[in-house]
Amino acid sequence: MKRPTLKMSLQSFNKSASVLTASLLTVGSLSAHASGEVNVYSARSEALIAPLLEAYSKENDVKVNLITGKADALLSRLASEGNASPADVFITVDAGRLYRAKEAGVLQPFETDHLNDVVPEYLRDRDGYWYSLSQRARVIFYNPEKVSASSLSSYEDLADPKWKGQICIRSSSNIYNQSLVASMIDVNGEAETLEWIKGLVANFARPPAGGDTDQIKAAAAGVCDIAVANTYYFGRLGLSSKAEDRAVYDKLAMFWPNQAKNDRGAHVNVSGIGMTASSKNKENAKQLIEFLTNEQSQKWYANVNNEYPVVEGIAPPESLAVFGEFKSDTVSLSVLGENNRQAVKLMDQGGWK
Repeated sequence: MKRPTLKMSLQSFNKSASVLTASLLTVGSLSAHASGEVNVYSARSEALIAPLLEAYSKENDVKVNLITGKADALLSRLASEGNASPADVFITVDAGRLYRAKEAGVLQPFETDHLNDVVPEYLRDRDGYWYSLSQRARVIFYNPEKVSASSLSSYEDLADPKWKGQICIRSSSNIYNQSLVASMIDVNGEAETLEWIKGLVANFARPPAGGDTDQIKAAAAGVCDIAVANTYYFGRLGLSSKAEDRAVYDKLAMFWPNQAKNDRGAHVNVSGIGMTASSKNKENAKQLIEFLTNEQSQKWYANVNNEYPVVEGIAPPESLAVFGEFKSDTVSLSVLGENNRQAVKLMDQGGWK
């Protein structure tokens, strides 16, 4: 299979990330100088966010206290702590989870001119409860020895009987799949989406099991010919120093769905951040969120997470740039949360376990 060579080795990637980390310490502040502290609950692991928080702390003389954990566990913690929660900001992944946090009453609305200028409208909550920090696309991976790119087209096409027994995708309990279905409800309506789910399920190569990386590896192993997964999982395999990961990466290709002229584009989702309803350090929280959306922070965050920046004009990390530009779906991500309950219901009705 011919693919642009991924020249960034794991060693050079880490070096690049270190350079970006160092440069963060010289970035100009977007807000007035502040002091005090800010408390962060993050569903992103410490390695994927702490260096940015340290850079912000040094630049602004603000102490940052970080607690990391699983997304749903942190949301439950925020809800149980209520107004007594020490958290000022909450970082998590997927617009569906951000919507749940909003609905649970653990976030409060806010806005700044900077955030409204740099974060596209569809990548932030329509009521100002959260803003995106990075993007990932949920796309199609395929084995070019068994599937021709010319035979692929859209998410809708995956329900065609021609793909019977050829598709790997994780379970309906996964928020990424729920958000994909929620986006399809917005475009195609509930009835058509239910029929699509039934067709997709009929084309499963096996019952859903494992995470996104497991789907990709299954396609490389011949368990299926097509896998649906987020872009950053594939990017990680390309950067891995493990021979078995590189073998998987080299065997598969990525396909951008729904790219036709009049089509909506590939489904994207985000990691995002909101100010907690309990925040006692609101100005520092706003300042931190602005810092995370400046140019240098966006470059570092995208590189370390193998995701796409949310601020326009900033290039994606090399691990993803090799796959070229694509048209993304610009449906308001608020819709993904609003349609989540119905998406889960339709997945259950359609037999998606």
